Amino acid sequence: MDTEASILPSTTPRSRALATEAVHAGRDDLAALGLHAPPIDLSTTYPSYDSRGEAERIDAFATTGARLDGPPVYARLDNPTTARFETALARLEGTASAVSFASGMAALTAVLLARASMGLRHVVAVRPLYGCSDHLLGAGLLGTEVTWTDPAGIAGAIRPDTGLVMVETPANPTLAEVDIRALAHSCGSVPLLVDNTFATPVLQRPVEHGARLVLHSATKYLGGHGDVMGGVVACDEEFAARLRQVRFATGGVLHPMAGYLLLRGLSTLPVRVRAASTSAAELCRRLTADPRIARVHYPKVGGAMVSFEVYGDPHRVISAVRLITPAVSLGSVDTLIQHPASISHRIVDEGDRQAAGVGDRLLRMSVGLEDVEDLWADLCQALSDPPARTVAGTVPEWLPTGR
Repeated sequence: MDTEASILPSTTPRSRALATEAVHAGRDDLAALGLHAPPIDLSTTYPSYDSRGEAERIDAFATTGARLDGPPVYARLDNPTTARFETALARLEGTASAVSFASGMAALTAVLLARASMGLRHVVAVRPLYGCSDHLLGAGLLGTEVTWTDPAGIAGAIRPDTGLVMVETPANPTLAEVDIRALAHSCGSVPLLVDNTFATPVLQRPVEHGARLVLHSATKYLGGHGDVMGGVVACDEEFAARLRQVRFATGGVLHPMAGYLLLRGLSTLPVRVRAASTSAAELCRRLTADPRIARVHYPKVGGAMVSFEVYGDPHRVISAVRLITPAVSLGSVDTLIQHPASISHRIVDEGDRQAAGVGDRLLRMSVGLEDVEDLWADLCQALSDPPARTVAGTVPEWLPTGR
């Protein structure tokens, strides 16, 4: 049987190249099992004829949150297939452990609940964040209190009850970047959580720069094909144990089929990210030179995300694309485009949204694996006509101010 004991995350330093780890991590025991492809374990429960022994194992989990030794007990406690994905992701991020959840928001919720259970309900956060992350922190749904600040203000915003500092870099949707190492220094003993969804471990590994927790919406690049939803937190084993306890109590588990698809997605993650990043950089270059574009956002770390502000009507662009899909989400093999102020960040207060740089003319594009010339042709036909010439020193009425 595919047991959990054989696939626990390695605590030894990563010695193989990232591309190699992406293919082999989480699969180290397959040859001994006589398998080539990872198995899928869909069981919700498992037979056990030793009730006393099970009682001791469950007591141990309730006390420590550590993975159970021996065969599984119940799918809400753990699952061998999802454990393989967790092992692989931890190896790619360079952490001792990782804990998976049903979605990225479920993963963030578990982190907040874990800190709140220790009496640490205050969060310091830097905008912009993904719109639903912003909403979860600010709406008080979990009893958290948030202080929004810029990177320079983090140290001054930390209180005795601060349990977490959160940042997303590159940020959604402006692609703004922060210095993770400098932020980690400002945090002191408070854990820094970095949402690494846009960069992936292919482009940056936040723990190498001092972050304690790394969050992914696995729905995006880790899955990579727009057909699986999940979330994961990479961290040390101490925090992972607490996250497992929260997951068991709240039930936000990752389905085994999703775990299988995410593990499969990781094997091509470096190839997909690098190929899409090459196209994104080229599109960024062309958009920057296009008179129909007011401003282009592209991170120094690179990546497959491009955001740009148009002079014309952004909604016209959304309705006019034909090859590119107008849709939320990102990180798929096909290119997606959306208007953040209308969809992904609509739930954020308009004033806060604007202050974070999420303007009404901003479009966010997730570049896929199509030929760059085909993508450019579709963008060109969808963009509004170039702006009319103006007298030097004047600003057209329709041009947004405050740039």
